Amino acid sequence: MTALDHVGLSVADLDAQRDWYAAALGLVPTEPGGIPALGLQVVFLVDPDGTWALELLHRPGSQPGLQAASAPEAVLTQGFGHICLRVADVEELFGRLTAAGATPIMPPGPSPVSGVRMAFVADPEGNLIEMLDRPGPPGTPVDA
Repeated sequence: MTALDHVGLSVADLDAQRDWYAAALGLVPTEPGGIPALGLQVVFLVDPDGTWALELLHRPGSQPGLQAASAPEAVLTQGFGHICLRVADVEELFGRLTAAGATPIMPPGPSPVSGVRMAFVADPEGNLIEMLDRPGPPGTPVDA
Protein backbone atom coordinates (compact mmCIF):
# COMPACT_ATOMS: atom_id res chain seq x y z
CA MET A 1 0.00 0.00 0.00
CA THR A 2 1.14 3.53 -0.77
CA ALA A 3 -0.49 6.60 0.77
CA LEU A 4 0.40 10.26 0.93
CA ASP A 5 1.94 10.96 4.34
CA HIS A 6 2.74 14.68 4.22
CA VAL A 7 3.51 17.64 2.00
CA GLY A 8 6.70 19.63 2.58
CA LEU A 9 6.61 23.41 2.24
CA SER A 10 9.70 25.62 2.49
CA VAL A 11 8.76 28.90 4.18
CA ALA A 12 10.37 32.25 4.96
CA ASP A 13 8.92 32.63 8.47
CA LEU A 14 8.56 29.27 10.20
CA ASP A 15 6.88 30.56 13.37
CA ALA A 16 4.34 32.72 11.53
CA GLN A 17 3.43 29.98 9.03
CA ARG A 18 3.20 27.36 11.81
CA ASP A 19 0.83 29.59 13.76
CA TRP A 20 -1.23 30.45 10.67
CA TYR A 21 -1.72 26.85 9.49
CA ALA A 22 -2.44 25.64 13.02
CA ALA A 23 -5.12 28.30 13.55
CA ALA A 24 -6.59 28.33 10.03
CA LEU A 25 -6.80 24.55 9.50
CA GLY A 26 -6.81 23.27 13.08
CA LEU A 27 -3.55 21.39 12.54
CA VAL A 28 -1.57 20.31 15.59
CA PRO A 29 2.14 21.27 15.65
CA THR A 30 4.59 18.60 16.76
CA GLU A 31 7.94 19.01 18.48
CA PRO A 32 10.21 21.07 16.20
CA GLY A 33 13.27 19.43 14.72
CA GLY A 34 15.71 19.92 11.92
CA ILE A 35 19.30 19.52 10.86
CA PRO A 36 21.42 22.00 12.86
CA ALA A 37 24.48 21.58 10.60
CA LEU A 38 22.42 23.02 7.73
CA GLY A 39 20.55 25.55 9.84
CA LEU A 40 17.38 23.70 8.77
CA GLN A 41 14.39 24.00 11.08
CA VAL A 42 11.37 21.72 10.65
CA VAL A 43 7.94 21.50 12.24
CA PHE A 44 5.17 19.05 11.34
CA LEU A 45 1.54 20.16 11.57
CA VAL A 46 -0.69 17.10 11.83
CA ASP A 47 -4.36 16.79 10.98
CA PRO A 48 -6.31 16.02 14.19
CA ASP A 49 -7.49 12.73 12.61
CA GLY A 50 -3.86 11.78 11.95
CA THR A 51 -4.47 11.13 8.27
CA TRP A 52 -2.07 13.73 6.80
CA ALA A 53 0.47 16.36 7.77
CA LEU A 54 2.09 19.52 6.49
CA GLU A 55 5.86 19.72 7.01
CA LEU A 56 7.09 23.30 7.23
CA LEU A 57 10.80 23.76 6.55
CA HIS A 58 12.96 26.86 6.99
CA ARG A 59 16.58 27.20 5.98
CA PRO A 60 18.41 30.54 6.12
CA GLY A 61 19.20 31.77 2.62
CA SER A 62 16.18 30.13 1.00
CA GLN A 63 14.62 32.12 -1.82
CA PRO A 64 10.98 32.48 -2.88
CA GLY A 65 9.86 30.20 -5.66
CA LEU A 66 6.58 30.15 -7.56
CA GLN A 67 4.32 33.05 -6.57
CA ALA A 68 1.43 32.55 -8.98
CA ALA A 69 -1.64 34.77 -8.82
CA SER A 70 -3.91 31.93 -9.99
CA ALA A 71 -4.00 28.18 -10.51
CA PRO A 72 -3.72 28.51 -14.33
CA GLU A 73 -0.65 30.73 -13.87
CA ALA A 74 0.89 28.21 -11.45
CA VAL A 75 0.91 25.48 -14.10
CA LEU A 76 3.12 27.65 -16.34
CA THR A 77 5.97 26.72 -13.96
CA GLN A 78 7.01 23.09 -13.65
CA GLY A 79 7.06 21.58 -10.17
CA PHE A 80 4.61 21.64 -7.29
CA GLY A 81 2.03 24.38 -7.73
CA HIS A 82 -0.45 23.95 -4.87
CA ILE A 83 -1.76 21.70 -2.13
CA CYS A 84 -5.34 20.50 -2.30
CA LEU A 85 -7.58 19.80 0.68
CA ARG A 86 -10.69 17.67 0.34
CA VAL A 87 -13.40 19.22 2.50
CA ALA A 88 -17.10 18.76 3.19
CA ASP A 89 -17.90 22.48 2.79
CA VAL A 90 -15.78 24.53 0.37
CA GLU A 91 -17.56 27.80 1.24
CA GLU A 92 -17.01 27.35 4.97
CA LEU A 93 -13.27 26.66 4.68
CA PHE A 94 -12.79 29.41 2.08
CA GLY A 95 -14.44 31.87 4.49
CA ARG A 96 -12.42 30.61 7.45
CA LEU A 97 -9.10 30.83 5.59
CA THR A 98 -9.75 34.30 4.19
CA ALA A 99 -10.87 35.49 7.64
CA ALA A 100 -7.55 34.13 8.97
CA GLY A 101 -5.62 36.23 6.44
CA ALA A 102 -5.45 34.09 3.29
CA THR A 103 -5.72 35.96 -0.01
CA PRO A 104 -8.77 34.93 -2.05
CA ILE A 105 -7.60 33.65 -5.45
CA MET A 106 -10.71 31.92 -6.82
CA PRO A 107 -14.00 32.05 -4.93
CA PRO A 108 -16.03 28.87 -4.42
CA GLY A 109 -17.65 27.66 -7.61
CA PRO A 110 -18.04 24.67 -9.89
CA SER A 111 -14.91 22.70 -10.80
CA PRO A 112 -14.26 21.17 -14.22
CA VAL A 113 -15.56 17.89 -12.73
CA SER A 114 -19.35 17.87 -12.77
CA GLY A 115 -20.92 18.08 -9.31
CA VAL A 116 -17.69 19.15 -7.54
CA ARG A 117 -17.14 22.60 -6.02
CA MET A 118 -13.71 24.14 -5.62
CA ALA A 119 -11.90 27.30 -4.51
CA PHE A 120 -8.35 28.63 -4.15
CA VAL A 121 -6.63 30.90 -1.63
CA ALA A 122 -3.00 31.86 -1.04
CA ASP A 123 -1.46 31.51 2.41
CA PRO A 124 0.31 34.54 3.95
CA GLU A 125 3.48 33.74 1.96
CA GLY A 126 1.63 33.28 -1.35
CA ASN A 127 1.45 29.46 -1.50
CA LEU A 128 -1.71 28.24 -3.23
CA ILE A 129 -4.24 26.09 -1.37
CA GLU A 130 -7.08 24.41 -3.29
CA MET A 131 -10.24 23.18 -1.60
CA LEU A 132 -12.69 20.75 -3.19
CA ASP A 133 -15.62 18.62 -2.12
CA ARG A 134 -15.15 15.64 -4.47
CA PRO A 135 -16.61 12.38 -3.13
CA GLY A 136 -14.84 9.12 -3.87
CA PRO A 137 -11.18 8.45 -4.64
CA PRO A 138 -8.95 11.25 -5.97
CA GLY A 139 -9.16 11.77 -9.70
CA THR A 140 -12.51 10.03 -10.20
CA PRO A 141 -15.56 11.73 -11.69
CA VAL A 142 -18.51 12.19 -9.35
CA ASP A 143 -20.74 9.91 -11.42
CA ALA A 144 -18.15 7.11 -11.74
